[in-house]
This record gives sequence, C-alpha cells and structure tokens, in this order.
Amino acid sequence: MQQYRPQGFTMLPPVVKNLLIINALFFLAMIVLDSSFHYDLVALFGLHYPRAHDFGIWQFITYMFMHGGFSHILFNMFALWMFGNTLENVWGGKRFLNYYLLTGIGAGVVQTVVAYLRLTAIKTGLSPEEIQLVYSEGYNILQKGMNYQNETMASFNAILNTPTIGASGAVFGILLAFGMMFPNSLIYVYFAIPVKAKYFVMIYGAIELYSGIANNAGDNVAHFAHLGGMIFGFILIQYWKKKGTLY
Repeated sequence: MQQYRPQGFTMLPPVVKNLLIINALFFLAMIVLDSSFHYDLVALFGLHYPRAHDFGIWQFITYMFMHGGFSHILFNMFALWMFGNTLENVWGGKRFLNYYLLTGIGAGVVQTVVAYLRLTAIKTGLSPEEIQLVYSEGYNILQKGMNYQNETMASFNAILNTPTIGASGAVFGILLAFGMMFPNSLIYVYFAIPVKAKYFVMIYGAIELYSGIANNAGDNVAHFAHLGGMIFGFILIQYWKKKGTLY
C-alpha cells in the first residue's frame, strides 16, 4: 500500500514554493493597503460577476491569490504544500503550474455560471424596476455593510455584487489529481485518522456538492467553485491519460 506524508519545506519544488510566497505576499499587501490606505484590493483582484460594478477579465486568474482571512489562506496553502509537492515532482513545474492555473480558472468559470443560473431564477420574483435598482445602486449598498429589506432583492444583490476569492478551486483540483494518481495513498485526517486518498476525495466532493445544492443562508463558501476545480482537473487528467502523457 502506498503511503504519503508531506516532506519538509526545504524539499519543496519551485512552483509550489513560489505559489506559497506569492499568495503570502498578496495577503500581506491586502492587509497593509486596507489598514493604511483603506484600499480594498479585493475590489480589483477578486472575481466579480461579469455585470457587477468591479468586474475585470483578469480576475479569473487574480482571484486565486486573494484570501478572506488567516484561516482561509492557511488551509489553502497547507493543502497546496501537502499535495502539490508530490504532483509537481511527478509532473514537473510547467505542467503543474498549467494544471493549477487551469483548474483555478475553471473553478471561476463554474462559479460564474452557477451565479448566472441563480440570478436568472431570482429574477422571476422581481420587477424590471427592482432589477434595475439593484444593478444601479446595489454595489454601493453592500459597500456600506447593508442590503435590501426585500429578501429577493437582497439575495439578487448578494450574488451579483459579492466577489469570489481564494485558491480553493485550484486546491480542490490538486486534491482530485492526487486522489486519481495515488488512490491508495493514506491521508491522515486530523493527523490521526488514515483514509485512502480516493475515498477522501469522493467524500469531500460529495460534501461540496451537497453544500452547494443546499445553499444555506449565511454560507459564504463557493462550493461550486470547489467542484469546478475538481471537474476541470478530471477533464485535464483524462485528456493527458488519453495522450499517454500523464506521467
């Protein structure tokens, strides 16, 4: 049986190491700019819906380097370190970086498509005037920490004007790749409970699918972005397998 335990930091391959450094620098810049100059870097680099106030096409890449708090970046970077180390050593830096970026972009695309579907469904409960009102003033209202009293307008506004941030989509793509390439490797949950990688991935994927469909109020996790990273990762791996270039 294969067993996998992360290597020491000095054994990190270059792409993983540089991704960790870049994410840390972006996180530090976000804190400094907000505290010293009251500038919200997420407005520029977070992934906004295409019809939202601050949307830019570059955000499908840059959103991966934005994080909402210390625990958010800590979890993502730990997973990048833990699973990305092995994958880069197997694939090489170029392929690993391509995989990381493509699954992250794919996660953003899936998140945007889901947002479109949800906005389309919510529109049926709003008048054209209410919809236009949200488009024209909803962004400024959220910036003040408020939202509409009308629950339907509030939901529409939250989806439209809340950006997606974090490397989680790419990280879930990496997790999927590890589970497919090393299915019988052991992952130690809470550093104590051994679970085969293939089961760990399936369980995590099922949890994300359930959470995304449930869409519970107050849940601000982009579950479909996570699934999008896994879906695009699966497609890429199957493509490389078909070409005979996976290893």
